Amino acid sequence: MSPPEPLILTVAPNGAYKQAADHPALPLTPQALAITAKACLEAGAAMLHLHIRDDAGRHSLDVAGYREALRVLRAAVGDAMVLQVTSEAARVYRAPQQIAMVRELQPEALSVGLREIDQPEIGEAGLADFFGALARARTMTQVILYDEADLRRWQALRAAGTVPDAPWFLLFVLGRYSAGQTSDPRDLLPFLAAHQGAEPWAVCAFGPTEHTCVAAAAAFGGHARVGFENNLRLRDGSLAPDNAALVRQAADVAAALGRPLATAAQIRARFGR
Repeated sequence: MSPPEPLILTVAPNGAYKQAADHPALPLTPQALAITAKACLEAGAAMLHLHIRDDAGRHSLDVAGYREALRVLRAAVGDAMVLQVTSEAARVYRAPQQIAMVRELQPEALSVGLREIDQPEIGEAGLADFFGALARARTMTQVILYDEADLRRWQALRAAGTVPDAPWFLLFVLGRYSAGQTSDPRDLLPFLAAHQGAEPWAVCAFGPTEHTCVAAAAAFGGHARVGFENNLRLRDGSLAPDNAALVRQAADVAAALGRPLATAAQIRARFGR
């Protein structure tokens, strides 16, 4: 019997929209993110999903801003965390701008929402060029999928050769468009039924049911992303004191299921870095 696959535990500490008024421990500056990263690394997260803000606290894809944040974070955690930058539009950017940022920044790891860049102004030729460049650069790319239709579109692009063979990482977002944006572990079932390949996958979920959704994903062999981007509350409904508390909850689930937590070195090896 083969040993269980290590669980990749990612922390998403801030997101594109939340502000300090939402939680006093929400990290918005590179320095605050560095403190959060160290605490979450100690709690078990080996990957950090990075959003940066402009001087007014708004979502930003500024390359210089990313480089500074990555410098500060790397000084704090060294190579012990994979630093994954977001390319999220957040109602600010369009697909050409998102792609241009990625090409200039050349990050180690990236998350990209398929429906955000699968736009008429990009077309299938543009998608082929974008994903082909990511594959050649061996960028650890996580593709964000919001529903079964997104997954089937991804599969069609893969089958057509528009997206080349590479160690892609999928993120199944549970409950993003449900009433009240409330996730349920049963939201995972359509993804699992449609998922045909060997591509590894993770989940993220909204609200205090995040913990139950993580447990379901871990039990089915998936991975998990937790943090203040999507949820501020512990499994008992109380306000989490910080992002590390949410990471520890997820780490406890992995331990209960007999799944070790992946290290950054294991993540890099898994995705060909």
